[in-house]
Amino acid sequence: MARMQLGMTLAIANPTSHSGKSVAGAESVRRFFETYTAATTGFELRFTAAAGDAERIAAEAEGYDTILVIGGDGVIHEAVNGLMTIEEARRPRLAIVPFGSGNDYARTLGLAANDPEKALSQLLTGSELSLDLGLVSSDAYPQSVYFTESLSFGLDAAIALDTTMRRAEGTRQQGEGLFLTSSLKLALRASKGYPCVAQIDGDKPMYLTSLIFAVLNGPTYGGGFRICPQANPRDGVLDVCYNVRHPWMPHLMFLLGLARFGLHARSRLVRLRTFSKAQIEFPEGAPCQVDGEELAGTRFSIEVVPKALRVVASRNHCW
Repeated sequence: MARMQLGMTLAIANPTSHSGKSVAGAESVRRFFETYTAATTGFELRFTAAAGDAERIAAEAEGYDTILVIGGDGVIHEAVNGLMTIEEARRPRLAIVPFGSGNDYARTLGLAANDPEKALSQLLTGSELSLDLGLVSSDAYPQSVYFTESLSFGLDAAIALDTTMRRAEGTRQQGEGLFLTSSLKLALRASKGYPCVAQIDGDKPMYLTSLIFAVLNGPTYGGGFRICPQANPRDGVLDVCYNVRHPWMPHLMFLLGLARFGLHARSRLVRLRTFSKAQIEFPEGAPCQVDGEELAGTRFSIEVVPKALRVVASRNHCW
């Protein structure tokens, strides 16, 4: 089986990912490349020390062939936004050794989480693909933000932000358990929804009371919940799931459970579709998350950037 050659490789590791276990994972990656020297033409490892470091390091990575991110969705999000500041012809490819609790982008790429040797094996037997990214801008944030996996508003965004906060605080819960307990905590608080006006691909504006408005590039977020089961990061569009009716609380919680397997898509309470461009406004404000990070604003413009970034995916990727 042919193996990928990663060329000059810069690894960026977040030492706090997965409760600090990524430090040992980063050292495993270092030992791997020191042993299997044919995998690269040179290898350097840098640790982040503060928020924004991964973006800065990636933005200065011109001259490398591969940026290898060792960490969770947050550090991947930062690194991608750094990479996208580099001119396309000089932009390194992205590879991931996932260490986190959510690992949704890694799940889309078919990469083993929290298992560096297996993830590296998948990378070196995988393939380089040009994948789409999402791009969002808001009235409160001067710079557009790229996202690899998810952008959402309303209750689901509040849940995603709560899971991020709880991970930072050291919770032992992970994946769907973490998502569900945050859902139970926040569902009553946000049960009235968030009034908004959404326009998708120039269609007639929709006046919604949003509980969920989730834009995805890959099928899952929240640690494996299949919010947009058909999302494909190579199809040149983004997928969105939003509620068109206002469910009673028991029905809402039932829908959240169904979303673990993508079965909520059968409900008449929600609609799923694809789009290239959309605008959404929340006159009274609403929570917003982009790849698990909070994004301020009341008016947002969203678009797909087709084939924006070269990414190494496993042969077992999900699309």
